[in-house]
Amino acid sequence: MYRFLLSRQWVILTLVGLVLIPVMIKLGFWQLHRHEHKVAQNQLIASSLAAKPVPVTELAAPGRDLPHRDMWRPVTATGRYDTAHEVVVRQRTAADEQSIGYYVLTPLTLGNGDDVLVNRGWISAGDDLTKFPHVPPAPKGTVTVTGRMMADETTAVSGIKDTKGLPPRQVMLINSKEQAKRTGRPMLGGYIEQTGPEAPGGTPEMVPEPDHDSIGPHMAYAIQWWLFAAAVPVGWVVLVRRERRDRAKAAEEAAAGADEADNAPEVAETGRENGGSADVARSAAGTE
Repeated sequence: MYRFLLSRQWVILTLVGLVLIPVMIKLGFWQLHRHEHKVAQNQLIASSLAAKPVPVTELAAPGRDLPHRDMWRPVTATGRYDTAHEVVVRQRTAADEQSIGYYVLTPLTLGNGDDVLVNRGWISAGDDLTKFPHVPPAPKGTVTVTGRMMADETTAVSGIKDTKGLPPRQVMLINSKEQAKRTGRPMLGGYIEQTGPEAPGGTPEMVPEPDHDSIGPHMAYAIQWWLFAAAVPVGWVVLVRRERRDRAKAAEEAAAGADEADNAPEVAETGRENGGSADVARSAAGTE
């Protein structure tokens, strides 16, 4: 009754199912790993934000990439803003996550002569994207800023394309190495995402604290993939049983039809015999 499983259709269906099961299981573990990464990231952000602020020079140094463990750590920096080398970072979103504008990126020259990039916050893009926008002036004289320490942005990590040929003093990525080339001065790796003091009038708008509460849908997706994987063999068994039942029913109907066809000549012969006897009886009755 199961010889139909050797048919081309069922062989292909079975092979597809055998391929789908491990693929779906692997996709489930991929989502699980993303969930675990998100949880670990949230824990790192929370612990980093809760840390006591330290001087920026304790975490960063010229030409050195900021370690991931030091991301979001509160830091302080004292120096003078170098507005001559100020740039804006294109295509950045405001705190409402809808408005598109610029980040204002200004080097801060420290007492030891090194520079550190400070993201002073977000401003509106304005109407003309080909010109340097109006930027609220940075404080003059010696200032002390506080903020979150961030790693340099790269296309590989951020997914942002480093477009060339932009208008003067406009960039796509916040990268200390690239800005060090522009200024010709030593610059600490990474940059400060300023959290204080707040600018007069709230402009530039401070970059909000990163979300470290949401864990995303990755665990739900992992469970869904594993349920799909479990459903494949169950569905295969259901289809096999249905096919077997349909074939058995078709065979029974075919056998019943064959029996009727075999019995048809016998019925006809019986009818002829009964008809002949009736004719003889009528003939005898007429003779009398």
